[in-house]
Amino acid sequence: MVFTVPAEADGVRADRVLADQFPDESRARVAVWIKDGRVRVEGRAVRPSTALGAGQAVEVDVPPPPTVELAPQPVPLDVVYADEAVIVVDKAAGLVVHPGAGNPDGTVLNGLLHRFGALSNVGAPERPGVVHRIDAGTSGLLVFARTDAAHQHLARQFAAHTIDRRYLALAWDHGLADAGTIETTHARDPHDRRRFTGRADHGKRAVTHWTVLERLPPCVWVEVRLETGRTHQIRVHFAEAGHPLVGDVTYGRRRRIERPPALRHLGFELGLARQALHAARLGFEHPDGRHLVFESPVPADIAAALAALRGVGG
Repeated sequence: MVFTVPAEADGVRADRVLADQFPDESRARVAVWIKDGRVRVEGRAVRPSTALGAGQAVEVDVPPPPTVELAPQPVPLDVVYADEAVIVVDKAAGLVVHPGAGNPDGTVLNGLLHRFGALSNVGAPERPGVVHRIDAGTSGLLVFARTDAAHQHLARQFAAHTIDRRYLALAWDHGLADAGTIETTHARDPHDRRRFTGRADHGKRAVTHWTVLERLPPCVWVEVRLETGRTHQIRVHFAEAGHPLVGDVTYGRRRRIERPPALRHLGFELGLARQALHAARLGFEHPDGRHLVFESPVPADIAAALAALRGVGG
């Protein structure tokens, strides 16, 4: 492929420009492309430190993605619905959706292949049936496609933002309004590729709506409705608005409540070992025309934190 160096990247190192142009690739993988001579300007291979100029045409010989073996495995899953077209899973926190770097197996997808066999072939070949994802540390509902027609039907709904996705989140409250909307330009953080930011000059539109359900000082319990579904979107939006999710040390900071003293025994982050985010509701149109809605109860770890906060407040 060929791309033109944007004006804001004038004089920037080639490895950084490539990393921005290929946000779904790791910086290490992009560095290998450069080392292997796959990145050229005016027919000449560049080095990682080569400064690129605005308007230059950069030719990139993108290699095929590394092969990921999708082995069926007996991964314990909470399947709440399944038919010949779709599968709905209530994912436990800590479980990765599909194999990838650092998680070669033991994922939801491995478990689905073991239980149901072949899934849809639409999209990335290493992610059959995967229509959308949630972070490993986030619990809750996901829909997978068993047929190509079902996958395309669901994908159109996600693209049109007609999927009903509602999350429940416990955040640190620093004056969060009772309700509101956050709209940003979402992209990978240029300083840390493991993170994302809503303060990018260029990126994808990200929209999050929220409503406060309960104030539990020093926290707030909120319902969040996604209009778009960007990676880490809710976590980024709440953190950059000054209300990071409890347990999210990637976008917040590890903190311990000292007052009221009754909460001290919970330890850091109210005892949560992951972000307090749960995909509680999922509604969509089935390929046969039915409208299906699924709801998932608050998991035990978040429920325990809520109970402790309510106990102090009561």
